Amino acid sequence: MKRRLRIGAVLVVLTASASLAAKDCSQCHKLHLTGEDFAAWRSDTGQWDIVGDAALAPGDPKRLAGQPGSGAMLNGPTGRTKHLFSKQEFGDVRAHIEFMVAKDSNSGVYFMGRYEVQVFDSWQKESAYPGIECGGIYQRWDPSKTPKGFEGHSPRVNASRAPGQWQTFDVVFRAPRFDESGRKIANARFEKIVHNGVIVHRDVELTGPTRAGAYGDEKPSGPLMLQGDHGPVAYRNIWLAPAGPNPFFALDTATKDANHQTAAQQAEVLKELGYAGIGAAYTGRDALVEMLRELDARGLQLFGIYTGINIDPDQPPYDPSLLDAFKALDGRNTLIWLFGQSKKHPCSSPDGDPRAVEIITELAEAAAQHKVRIALYPHHNFWLERTEDAIRVADKVDRTNVGVIFNLCHWLRVSDETQCGPLIEAAMPRLFLVNINGADTDGQDWKSLIQTLDRGTFDIKGFLTTLNDAGYTGPIGFQGYGIGGDVHDNLKRTMNAWERHSMVLRGDVAPFGPPKQP
Repeated sequence: MKRRLRIGAVLVVLTASASLAAKDCSQCHKLHLTGEDFAAWRSDTGQWDIVGDAALAPGDPKRLAGQPGSGAMLNGPTGRTKHLFSKQEFGDVRAHIEFMVAKDSNSGVYFMGRYEVQVFDSWQKESAYPGIECGGIYQRWDPSKTPKGFEGHSPRVNASRAPGQWQTFDVVFRAPRFDESGRKIANARFEKIVHNGVIVHRDVELTGPTRAGAYGDEKPSGPLMLQGDHGPVAYRNIWLAPAGPNPFFALDTATKDANHQTAAQQAEVLKELGYAGIGAAYTGRDALVEMLRELDARGLQLFGIYTGINIDPDQPPYDPSLLDAFKALDGRNTLIWLFGQSKKHPCSSPDGDPRAVEIITELAEAAAQHKVRIALYPHHNFWLERTEDAIRVADKVDRTNVGVIFNLCHWLRVSDETQCGPLIEAAMPRLFLVNINGADTDGQDWKSLIQTLDRGTFDIKGFLTTLNDAGYTGPIGFQGYGIGGDVHDNLKRTMNAWERHSMVLRGDVAPFGPPKQP
């Protein structure tokens, strides 16, 4: 019999604050940085003023004028003063920020003092370069490169309001992760940025600090920084809260039954039960566009589309419509979940690698034009069968937009390992996504290896602890293939179990102070 993973029991001490955080982090641990004074900010505040409100200066739309009172901050009479730094330092955060700019003005919100969400007058303006727009993730900078600016990310939509109007950012940010030696094992990422109620970014990784950050290095935590020297800007109602656990979504194998067949029906049940979105099989561009429309209407994300390659010389390598699908996914950071099949090569055979690398490289180059990433999907009894196979092939492709998926049920079906920690650590540099489900540790078939998350003997909480210890901050999906029964009940049971198990992913709430009753 194959040896199965038995993660030891994990003792999780749930303090009162952690219990409250599980119910509603934003209400129980909400730290306000704006109010009657600069108490939350480092003492050298330059010409920043506390004001009751702000507006365009009479006769000069390129300036802001403050109004008496408190609750807002204005960067002085000239709009050219020092940056503000929060006293408290943070790692993972959920942030709400309200701001106002004058005509043609410019500022920025730097998470950890390093990673900028651009504040800019983009009202009815064309973009000069990626990341300059309001709501853009500003570019990195290297004078030895051509062009010198790189990795700027434009917002999916120009959601800007006119100068002199208050605007909002709602952001979920994940700090970079480091091992015990200080080596970075996971990049910083903006999980979500919402500008004036419109989702403009999903799951964007940053390989390092953006240009004009206060620090050139990377650390586990840092202050919130408001840029004060690029033009008139005002801020108000800034608060931070714990980011909470990783995004949790469902595969479409868990969302279909007699009452949930259409994209609208699947999206609606996911929205009702609190899922972040879906991962779906690719059945053509038209179905993809329909799914995107229904998800967008509910503020949900398409985390991935499931399709494959065939490495045999007498077979089409992939669905040719996939190239057109990349256009529909432009800027969404949806993953292409790519399984690999062959009749010529046995499971896991490296002899198939050259052809696989050729096909995947071709797809990756086309996908990169639309900022689409490819994640190799290990599948039992397919040529690309094991997580190790996916890592091996991804390493040979060696492109930043090609990574791997860890599928718990397929790993349990084929693995002889007694622990998955070393495998997760090996996958981490390219680990784009993880799929989980309830399972029996010694299961031999899909009925025992794929269950709702509240069932089975496999230690899900221990597995999530392993992910957390490895530094994984990305999305986690629920695999529901073959479970059967009522989708709504399955998804509800699974979400309830997720809320319990995911406590190990909630991170440090200490920077936000003692819990407050909602």
